[in-house]
Amino acid sequence: MAKDLFAKLDLNLLRTFLILSQELNMRKASERLFVSQPAISQALQKLRNHFDDELFIKVRHGLKPTPFSEELAENIHPYLDGLSSILNSSQNFEPYKLEKTLTIALAPQVLSCLSGALFHQIREDAPNVNLQLVNWSESAFDDLIKGKIDIAVNYEYDSVQKELISHKLIDIKGCVIVRQDHPITTTLATPYDFEGYEIASLIIPGWNSNKSLAADVLDKLNIDYKIGFRSELPMALIDVVQHTDMYFPSTSLFPTHQYSSLRRIDLALDDVALNYPIYSFYHQRHKKNPLYVWLNKLIKELLLKSDT
Repeated sequence: MAKDLFAKLDLNLLRTFLILSQELNMRKASERLFVSQPAISQALQKLRNHFDDELFIKVRHGLKPTPFSEELAENIHPYLDGLSSILNSSQNFEPYKLEKTLTIALAPQVLSCLSGALFHQIREDAPNVNLQLVNWSESAFDDLIKGKIDIAVNYEYDSVQKELISHKLIDIKGCVIVRQDHPITTTLATPYDFEGYEIASLIIPGWNSNKSLAADVLDKLNIDYKIGFRSELPMALIDVVQHTDMYFPSTSLFPTHQYSSLRRIDLALDDVALNYPIYSFYHQRHKKNPLYVWLNKLIKELLLKSDT
């Protein structure tokens, strides 16, 4: 009779197995699971004995999964995600009872307007939550899948891993930020009005690392342009724009009221405003989780308040 691999398996070991599959590193897996590395080694040995397979082989930079391990991880992942979603959605959700760390990744154009308001609102609604706001990075989607980030906010992506949900929050208006005494004096302009002026372009890692969104728009309109400066740091762009005739392509989220030396010029093309959607991204296993329903609602409300 074939061995019943399910009946005699400690299901707690499966979570360890999946974390190891994602990290392929004993130290990182132990940090995520809040256990010691020897505990991870013991769990792995039990899994090897149970499945009669090496599962992970030591290589120079960590671990390499065996073919059986890769297939097993792919097959059990959706079932554990579904179980997590069912258990979490069955709880009565009350934010003030939360006692955990929430890690939220924000793209730079969102971080500059949302960080303070988000911190204060979460502190008010869920005072025992430890909030960590981090910059959007090229690894944001992988970190969401691995559980290192709870939720992330950025522009729309053409393709997102199947494990993740893309949830539209709001549409924001395109604009440019210039110094107060910039030669263009109007409050509403078209992209053609900026021909001849250099762009100060914000880099969003993994989204526009090689080319700016403004450059794409100008290319489609056959408008000559030159990118004079690029940075991942909004403050660096602000400093450059304050002292030059460069313009900073931004959005209606930009907190112009905080910078007396800057002003905003709204953008329109054929009398139609240039709009861009903002999305939240989170794991499929949290689809019905009331915590994530609350977070999406909260972030959307704060974005709407910032969008002027």
